[in-house]
Amino acid sequence: MAVRPSRSGRLSDRGLELALLLGAVLICVFGYAETALALTGKLPPGMALTCVAAAALPLVCHVAVRRFAPHADPLILPLATLLTGLGLVLIHRLDIAYSTHYKNAPPAASGQLMWCGIAVAVFAGVVALLKDHRRLQRYPYVTIAVGMVLLMAPAFYPGDVYGAKRWIFIGPLSFQPGEFVKIVIVVFFAGYLTMRRDALALAGRRLMGMYLPRGRQLGPVAAVWMLSLLVLVFERDLGTSLIFFGLFVIMLYVATERTSWVVFGVVMFAVGAFVVGSFEPHVHGRVVAWLHPMDIFLPPDQRPAGLVSDQAAQALFSFGSGGMLGTGLGEGHPELIGFAGRSDFILTTVGEELGLAGVTLVILLYALLAERGLRTALTVTDPFGKLLAGGLASALVLQVFVVVGGVTGLIPLTGKALPFLAQGGSSMVANWLLVAVLLKVSDTARRPPPQPAADVNAAETQFVRP
Repeated sequence: MAVRPSRSGRLSDRGLELALLLGAVLICVFGYAETALALTGKLPPGMALTCVAAAALPLVCHVAVRRFAPHADPLILPLATLLTGLGLVLIHRLDIAYSTHYKNAPPAASGQLMWCGIAVAVFAGVVALLKDHRRLQRYPYVTIAVGMVLLMAPAFYPGDVYGAKRWIFIGPLSFQPGEFVKIVIVVFFAGYLTMRRDALALAGRRLMGMYLPRGRQLGPVAAVWMLSLLVLVFERDLGTSLIFFGLFVIMLYVATERTSWVVFGVVMFAVGAFVVGSFEPHVHGRVVAWLHPMDIFLPPDQRPAGLVSDQAAQALFSFGSGGMLGTGLGEGHPELIGFAGRSDFILTTVGEELGLAGVTLVILLYALLAERGLRTALTVTDPFGKLLAGGLASALVLQVFVVVGGVTGLIPLTGKALPFLAQGGSSMVANWLLVAVLLKVSDTARRPPPQPAADVNAAETQFVRP
């Protein structure tokens, strides 16, 4: 497919998108080859087939966008593609390390590539079938009912996975509904706040320079607060609870432009998290590991109660050994972190082998992707589209924050998957679904206005000879 310049000599949006996609694919292919050369001294088997698959999946996305969202932002798809490709390279690198140091360690890169294919199919379907993003506004209460069922469903499944209840098991398959709930909740909040924004913007009593919310408007906030605490108590899922409540507060601020809602929401969540973290053993253990990561190396009788994992300490060692430029792909020891290296701790592989420069680059890619979402929110004209695009960008930022903050020691560990980069089928499909909806809003925002009929008739009469 040729890259066609516009009449002004500049690349069109879709041409720029295609050029950036090819650049992202080349970066990932070179990283894949470099990893194999560093670890085995030769190119990986099936290199040609891998390159074809790596190029085919983004091309399918590009064709879908070109056909059904021709005015969409040209940077969103290449950014998501580059992050996904880097994740596949890192998971392949971890497969080799795990197979060497752990017995019966199953490979994950092939499964992740399969989930990427499923995510691309979902992406193309949403881009093709969702004609107008405002259709999502029609059934807000049905949407939130589905979201609440998905959010609370893991609490009713027996057994924990790594201390938290995030998974639903259907036979041999499992998925994390929380990854999809963040999108469902954004859709509901956007519709609800579009209808109620005027009432929520009304000021109540003034205290310490801020207008407190009116009493009758605190009901929705209190309900969301209680639900987030229930998730924290019964599912022991700090990450989902933080994202869920944080999304509501951010979108409430965007809709009303009142700082008092943010302050009030932060105080409510901090109080609830402190109470739950003090009494719930799993959440308390994560807080202890955050406050005393190095105490795991003390004799068992001298360790703080609840400290059982060395992952937080190993993550700090991994970042420290990487320095500014890292050891190089394939030259580190990410396997020392264990099973979590493929999920939230995959960022430590970046820090060790690509250094501070690599971590900064990855965070900047997320920041640029979120910036394009916020730019879309500023550009689109309908209130629902503004809240929808802003909420989706905020959901991405919140999840990256809770993961990066937990791995680097800024906040307690949450166990959430790093979007696009980490292993996980639910996370991959949900994040590409988020990108698809964001592109549809962007297409509406950047679509040129229709030319008035009078102007069209005037233009036609210029070419009519007397």
